[in-house]
Amino acid sequence: MFPSPLIVAPMAGGPSTPELVAAAGRAGALGFLAAGYRSAENLAGQLQQLKKLNDGRAEFGVNLFAPNQQPVDLDALRKYRERLLPEAERYGVDIPKLRLYPDDDDWHAKIDLLITSPVPYVSFTFGLPQPTTIAGLHTAGTLTIATVTDAAEAGAAVDAGIDALIVQHSAAGGHSGAFLNPGGQADSRAGLPGPNLPELVARISAEYRLPVIAAGGIAGTDDVAAALHAGSIAAQAGTVFLLAEEAGTQPMHREALQQAIAGERFQGTARTRAFSGRWARGLENRFMRDNAQAPAGYPHIHYLTAPIRAAAAAAGDPEAMSLWAGEGFRSTRRAPIADILAQLGLRL
Repeated sequence: MFPSPLIVAPMAGGPSTPELVAAAGRAGALGFLAAGYRSAENLAGQLQQLKKLNDGRAEFGVNLFAPNQQPVDLDALRKYRERLLPEAERYGVDIPKLRLYPDDDDWHAKIDLLITSPVPYVSFTFGLPQPTTIAGLHTAGTLTIATVTDAAEAGAAVDAGIDALIVQHSAAGGHSGAFLNPGGQADSRAGLPGPNLPELVARISAEYRLPVIAAGGIAGTDDVAAALHAGSIAAQAGTVFLLAEEAGTQPMHREALQQAIAGERFQGTARTRAFSGRWARGLENRFMRDNAQAPAGYPHIHYLTAPIRAAAAAAGDPEAMSLWAGEGFRSTRRAPIADILAQLGLRL
């Protein structure tokens, strides 16, 4: 089904560039463009650039944020905005007035684009498209993949007509793809630790007869081997590529990762809702610790914190930036993506 047992995860917000995806394909992996936080027009430009770089030599995919409006506690959001005011003053910026933003991420225009200009694979994060949308992509010749974090979400994806599953463990960097249980599997058993990635893959593979891609904490050959042995047909990694030469990871994020790897700063990763209102894993910094009780409220909190994050980056202060990274961040290194894929066991 896939041209490679290794997939370069889509990383929204900059790291996933056309150059990264094209280089992944040349090295024998399957790369994904991250369409999240982009307009359909911007995505169209990235697709044109990728097709020129790729010259039809390798398959690739596109990842979309699926609309999945969660209930919002307006009073909790107001209190959180007030809590952010000293942070805004610290960095000399204003916080937007509270408003409820539509959670569609230019969804319909992106679907129209991908049906009229089809790509081999389209994956979804944060939810599922309507069955009619999946059928339209199928008609265009596209295989569809849903990100799930537990068996209930896998069942919903199967019922919707999805072709394959990305089984994401909570060790993954960046946002959790959970949509039925927004807390993710780490919160699903009264505080007890959830299954590790191979266990999660084995459970879902046994229950649902769809191809499975394992994601979350993939940082070396042992992780890839364990995922494949558990029943997945491919392993998807993201954090390990953040320092790739072809990645668009912003400079302060790169520097923070290198400091963390060297043990100079940041002791590890943690899950937080502080930056976006949706659970995500990143290098634990001051902002995360100070706002550990941030409420749910995606994408509204994403917009409230945007000026603070931008000002912190401009000031060279990583303590108020969203430094997304998974638990395997210590295996990340500066190198061409082909060398990093070889580190994961991929040989041309």
